[in-house]
Amino acid sequence: MSFINEDFLLSTGTARELYRRSAEKMPIIDYHCHLSPQQIARNVRFRDITQLWLVDGHTGDHYKWRAMRANGVSEDYITGGGHSAWEVFEKWAETMPYAMRNPLYHWSHLELKRVFGIDKVLGPGTAREIFEECNALLATEEFRGQALIRKFNVEVVCTTDDPADDLRWHRMIAEHPFGTKVLPAWRPDKAMALENPAAYREYMETLGGAAGMEIRTYRDLCEALGRRHDFFAANGCRLSDHGLACFYGIGYTDSEIEGIFAKVMAGRTVNGEEIAKFRSAFLHDQAVMDAESGWVQQYHVGVIRNNNTRMFDLVGPDAGCDSVLDCALAEDGNRFFDRLASEEKLAKTILYCLNPKDNAVMMTMAYNFNDGTVPGKMQFGSGWWFLDQEVGMRRQLDSLSMLGLLSRFVGMLTDSRSFISYPRHEYFRRILCDVLGKDVEQGRIPADEIGTVHRMVRDISYNNAKDYFGF
Repeated sequence: MSFINEDFLLSTGTARELYRRSAEKMPIIDYHCHLSPQQIARNVRFRDITQLWLVDGHTGDHYKWRAMRANGVSEDYITGGGHSAWEVFEKWAETMPYAMRNPLYHWSHLELKRVFGIDKVLGPGTAREIFEECNALLATEEFRGQALIRKFNVEVVCTTDDPADDLRWHRMIAEHPFGTKVLPAWRPDKAMALENPAAYREYMETLGGAAGMEIRTYRDLCEALGRRHDFFAANGCRLSDHGLACFYGIGYTDSEIEGIFAKVMAGRTVNGEEIAKFRSAFLHDQAVMDAESGWVQQYHVGVIRNNNTRMFDLVGPDAGCDSVLDCALAEDGNRFFDRLASEEKLAKTILYCLNPKDNAVMMTMAYNFNDGTVPGKMQFGSGWWFLDQEVGMRRQLDSLSMLGLLSRFVGMLTDSRSFISYPRHEYFRRILCDVLGKDVEQGRIPADEIGTVHRMVRDISYNNAKDYFGF
């Protein structure tokens, strides 16, 4: 029997029925990813499977990089650029047998099967034939970037974009549509990155140039971001996203924030308390803009980045050296959302955590602020980053079920830089159907409510996201 067969991850008859009748053919709304709008607009043609799957200069799949390093593969094969595409791929193939029970093992074989139709287990003995078969397909029109997206019935893709971006590639895609909407998503992290005053001042010049104004004060910063926010909205943006170590919700005064901003712009270093106060103000003002624009806001919380200094100096950020942060979220998070709710400026919100210990914290925090105006207005998002694997997804579904309404969940996203990560939606849908199918067969859900369960699967797979985001 094939490894990736029709019953993969579906352990009961009911699970298989739910998947085949209600999940398998539903379209995809990929509301958070890191695909390159430029590559989409130019309908990128990949040179080979190594460029598509593993590494392209100093960018690529840092999940795989971590696994290769752990398997003893020299950095020269990963980001060093000292070897051919085949030699790099061969090292990944040599790593695969050691990756059993790592999600990369499932993801990689799902992608080989669903994207390339290759029904072989990748390893040293099959590496060369798989490499050549993938490369032959990638040379055809059917395997260029836009076709790869269409292959998986993707209705909407939301990229991740800086407020200073001119969105030229999004506009080009809109002018030459290919069947999938590609919309920007607002990611203003650089505008609150005070730790390096020189870099921050340089970014203020870039942002001010994009907004057509000079940024001298914090109020100027807010005005510039407001102009860019309107520009993004005019180009189809409906979501913001914030990558945070933790929540920020401490008290501050307007004069304090102006003083902190002036200090950084003068090239002086700020302390931890000043950074926390600035971010509390900044995130509040951003959230108010989102609420007034009718956007959905997302908070990805709990990561500590670029921990390996040597690797950061060699490769830069996103090198596979980020990890879970163990921090307290509840007090500042609840305080932050309470202020917005009290001001009636709380937008639809999705919360993600990177530490599984925080599942219940994030879930109960979100449900403190649902107000009956929108189904699932505040909700706990899908398993993120290190948690978007089988165990993490099952735990996230359990937290949603125990502490809220699973039926209102907006479902999976790729959070990926790869054009062939869409089988992760299939992976999630199979796990969802397996969880619900077991509950039906074990009597935890009434068997005569199977129609409701089918509807739940369709809603979580697609309908809820379509209604919630209103693209």
